[in-house]
Amino acid sequence: MPAFAFEALDAQGQTRTGMLEADNAKAARSQLRAQALVPLDVSPAAQSGAADGSRNPGGWLQRPVFGSTGLAIWTRQVAGLVSSGLTLERALTALSDEADDERQRHLVAVLRAEVNAGASFARALAQHPREFSDIYCAVIGAGEHSGKLGLVLESLADDLEERQALKAKLVGAALYPAIVTVVAIAIVIFLVSYVVPQVAGVFAGSRRALPFLTVAMLGISSVVRNYGFWMLIAIVIGAVCARLAYAKDEFRSKFDAFFLRLPMVGRLARGYNAARFASTLAMLAGAGVPILKALQAAAETLNNRAMRADALDALVQVREGAPLASALAQKKRFPGLLSMFARLGEQTGQLPLMLQRAAVQLSAEVQRRAMALATLLEPLLIVAMGLVVMLIVLAVLLPIIQLNQFVK
Repeated sequence: MPAFAFEALDAQGQTRTGMLEADNAKAARSQLRAQALVPLDVSPAAQSGAADGSRNPGGWLQRPVFGSTGLAIWTRQVAGLVSSGLTLERALTALSDEADDERQRHLVAVLRAEVNAGASFARALAQHPREFSDIYCAVIGAGEHSGKLGLVLESLADDLEERQALKAKLVGAALYPAIVTVVAIAIVIFLVSYVVPQVAGVFAGSRRALPFLTVAMLGISSVVRNYGFWMLIAIVIGAVCARLAYAKDEFRSKFDAFFLRLPMVGRLARGYNAARFASTLAMLAGAGVPILKALQAAAETLNNRAMRADALDALVQVREGAPLASALAQKKRFPGLLSMFARLGEQTGQLPLMLQRAAVQLSAEVQRRAMALATLLEPLLIVAMGLVVMLIVLAVLLPIIQLNQFVK
């Protein structure tokens, strides 16, 4: 039965909005009148724009209905209800009724209406590309085709939660160094642009030459005060130009390849992308997606264009008959651990399981390296900040010491 979004007035003159199911718009208005509501607008939910921002011109300015965490929670809820024996229609009905967010309630109601109309769950999800990626829909479609939708949903929820946990740990590891860096820069700019000129101005009347460090610091202070605004504009313009250049495939591919060669952070990026690739490939293969289609989808999840190109080259080799392990082994940007587990999976006939183990080990290695890098950066940043502040303090104290010796 189709779903309709409505706007109506109640007996007190208050505007009420919501969703209801009816055979057509006329029947929906009749339901509203039966509830003592005066219908103002009744439109099909899929066209109302209430559930999916992509249905209206201004929708791209709205945040998605599901964030990364919200999508993992919702997938887990659907998986639990379906695995417990509820039909998909009843599971969506329960989730729609229990949803606290109005936009989420509308979206789930639209999905339920499309499923009731005869569409598959994957096809219903594919109508909302802002909320559900192609990989998400492909996994759901494979679960429906194999008749194991509950198990596939559980696997998909696990993957989303693991990916979110890895991302949260990486952000947490980088948060403290980022805060220290920002605070250090702010303190140094304040000292150089305000404190140094104020203190050094006291000695401007004396006819004695100021120490070299003080003169240099005054020069830096003069540049910051006179040209700081233009420097900020230049940084912003440079960032915009870099962003535009990064949007071009050729430049981005070269930059990503260069980034992978950097010490420490390059290995971290390689491990993160390889873990994401292995996890996605394991999930798709375990859901019954053909290996070529799974490779194509997994390659599209890679943020690094250089590694994505390597994955697509491996796809070509697999299509020509090469084993997955040997195709990945030829791509040096992928860790050897991945090709080793892929070879074990092909030999034992348990490729999804081995790829998932590779993803787990790669994720653990990424977390270990991220924490080690953050642990190393914290004292280095503190020492660097201390050295800069010490130079500024010396630039201020040296004239005072010099004047004191002159008085004596």
